[in-house]
Amino acid sequence: MRTAALLVLVAAAGCAAEFVFPLEHWHNHASSIVELSSGELFVCWYHGSGERTADDVKVEGARLKPGATQWSPRFTLADTPNFPDTSPALFVDSKKRLWLLWPVIVANEWHTALMKYRIANDPSGAGPPRWDVSETMLFIPRNFAARVRTAGRTSERSVRLAEDKYFSRMGWMTRAHPLELPSGRVLVPLYSDGYSFSLVAISDDGGATWSSSEPIVGAGAVQPSLVRKRDGTLIAYMRDNGPPPKRVLTSVSKDDGVTWSAAVDTEIPNPGSGMEAISLRDGTWAMAFNDLEKGRHSLAVALSDDEGATWKWKRHLELDTRETNPGSFHYPSIIQARDGTLHVSYSYFLNHLPAGAARKTIKHARFDAAWIKQGDPAR
Repeated sequence: MRTAALLVLVAAAGCAAEFVFPLEHWHNHASSIVELSSGELFVCWYHGSGERTADDVKVEGARLKPGATQWSPRFTLADTPNFPDTSPALFVDSKKRLWLLWPVIVANEWHTALMKYRIANDPSGAGPPRWDVSETMLFIPRNFAARVRTAGRTSERSVRLAEDKYFSRMGWMTRAHPLELPSGRVLVPLYSDGYSFSLVAISDDGGATWSSSEPIVGAGAVQPSLVRKRDGTLIAYMRDNGPPPKRVLTSVSKDDGVTWSAAVDTEIPNPGSGMEAISLRDGTWAMAFNDLEKGRHSLAVALSDDEGATWKWKRHLELDTRETNPGSFHYPSIIQARDGTLHVSYSYFLNHLPAGAARKTIKHARFDAAWIKQGDPAR
């Protein structure tokens, strides 16, 4: 199903990959993947004729049963009539409940996003689960205007909007997986394209009520992914929507996600694209990201054995060397299954094909840490 000109560095041994559904002309983007308690994989993404400006956009999902080689037929998870449903995130909590979180775009602009969430106590079965909770996520951003005023390089307009109740409470969106702390606190990383800042929604009662962190301020620090160190420190890795150098940004919290340091650049390149990092059960960290400062035609996975201080091993899932209109392989979602296997779902676009052609899908790859440590095969 690939053109001969597309160079994809995926080894036959140690890594298996397949499309969740066949390539099509519809826009399919921003997937999230989890493993259910049954060992079944569950993936979602948003689908439609566009993004925030297309009112037919909805959230779809599919299942992969243990031992199966083909994903189930897709099904609808969220479809608000006449409003775009976008950028979903999945999460399985310590009670084995499945969460779906996503923003409804109220007025076709990202800053009009309104967060929604659903929880299924028993997500087993076929098709969409039966949702036991279906709510709007409402919270008041903590110390928002004060932090925005002191952020540096912040426009007067941003400060005025930060002081406005409506604009400060709207426009927050999901991207990466939520994180549950040992205490049971649930942290949902959120970001705003309106402010180009991030923050964390916090629930200490399993999603019944919500508060928020202070904002994570920085030059275009968005789409945070949260990882917890052994000592309890939280690290947020973020997409760079700011000026060069284009690097993954990072911020630190030492109080379980309530306050965060100012975002700073790492040495990890980022072209203004979503990425995700997780902690594996042996303490190794894994990251899936576009390892470039420009373009999304190279998608890699990397490992760190020192909690993100260095990333010693890297291997590519996709690499398109085409000079004109290379593919986009982006917005990865990464998990570790109970058997230790790593799974990544991501948007897969063949940009060299005409706009009306079948050229977009969600792809799933499975491999282990040993496969990453082998590095790319010689070309």
